Amino acid sequence: MSQNQDSENKKQIHDLIQSIYEALKNAKLPEKVKKKARVELDQLKAFTLDARPARFAIVGRRGAGKSSLINAVFGEKRAEIGDVKARTGAGKWHLYKSDSGALEILDTRGLGEADNPEEAFTKGTALEEVQASIREKCPDAVLFLSKAKEVSSRIDEDLEQLLILKKTIQEVHEYDVPIIGVVTQVDELSPKSADKPPFDHPVKQENIKEAINVLEVKMREAVSNPVKVIPVSAYMEFDNEEVVYDIRWNIDMLLDYLIEKLPNEAQMVLAKLSKIKSVQKKVARRLGKSIAGITGAIGASPIPGPDMPIITGLQTAMIASIAMISGQKIGKKSVMEFMGALGLNVATGLVLRTIARQLVKIIPVAGSVISGFIATAGTYALCEAAIAYFIDGKSMEVVKETYEHELEEQQKEQKEENQ
Repeated sequence: MSQNQDSENKKQIHDLIQSIYEALKNAKLPEKVKKKARVELDQLKAFTLDARPARFAIVGRRGAGKSSLINAVFGEKRAEIGDVKARTGAGKWHLYKSDSGALEILDTRGLGEADNPEEAFTKGTALEEVQASIREKCPDAVLFLSKAKEVSSRIDEDLEQLLILKKTIQEVHEYDVPIIGVVTQVDELSPKSADKPPFDHPVKQENIKEAINVLEVKMREAVSNPVKVIPVSAYMEFDNEEVVYDIRWNIDMLLDYLIEKLPNEAQMVLAKLSKIKSVQKKVARRLGKSIAGITGAIGASPIPGPDMPIITGLQTAMIASIAMISGQKIGKKSVMEFMGALGLNVATGLVLRTIARQLVKIIPVAGSVISGFIATAGTYALCEAAIAYFIDGKSMEVVKETYEHELEEQQKEQKEENQ
């Protein structure tokens, strides 16, 4: 997506969100509901307009797989891999970019390496390098990488240094940074014959579990409690930037967990650049449930017909956000095509604010009052339809069927709950 397109997209969402703020100010709604809606809008603004690359400090010994993990997250070659000698020099923030998004990575020298890295470095030790960079910028999370075959080997010193980093972040930034243990290179564990995902050989699975348990116990004792440890395989081979061999495993689970821990402004970019549909859908559904909850609260007030643009404005912002998560353009054309899939004839040249008003035509209402459960059901049905259209790339016919089916199911569920 070009910079001009990105700016135009953000301008449209900015104008739409501002119009919802204005509508809320003048709406005849209980102050409690208005407050909830403003909180939701603030979060939506952070998720879209204030979106930024996630920042991870990735620490671990040489050969633990830092560069491989970066490439695995992008699904393409972004970092050079040092197979023999330590590559990463001065512990500084690196911006890794692709067409889908970017990551800021504090990709450090291995904490326990014996020789100097290929790149230049400025501090005396790897730990000092990392501390200097942490003072410069606060990471959203720290990933502590340990090779599956080495979780019980010379790791105590590394964990002591990791605790120092955690305390440095707390002191400098007043942030209790989440630390995630990552057991890397699980494909190397015995038996080697089970070298392809999902590594479902019973002995292999037992060895993976043992590696997780060992690292969990050590991290719990040294750094924090509770602790999360996720096993992964990040191995990929490239030929002229093309992926020719790929045995990634559990990268989606790692990203799922990371996104839960990230601030709103860092979630969307990570989901978009991962290109992993399961991750994108999880973020989209979390957003959909959140928006559905507030539209339901507004609808239950009840609200007069003139205030319907508040609900439809929130729904349109949700649809545009899901388009952003998918990595697609969120311009007028894509949103209008989505509306067309739902049976709306939206005139060309309309901006998102105007499109929001068109949504009223497909919201099932009785007179001028919309009930809370209808607003909730309609919003979540739109969320699932947007996922089908933007993330799954389904046909317009399937998108419409998805909306109608989900609306019916949501209404049934809510009626049963109210009986």
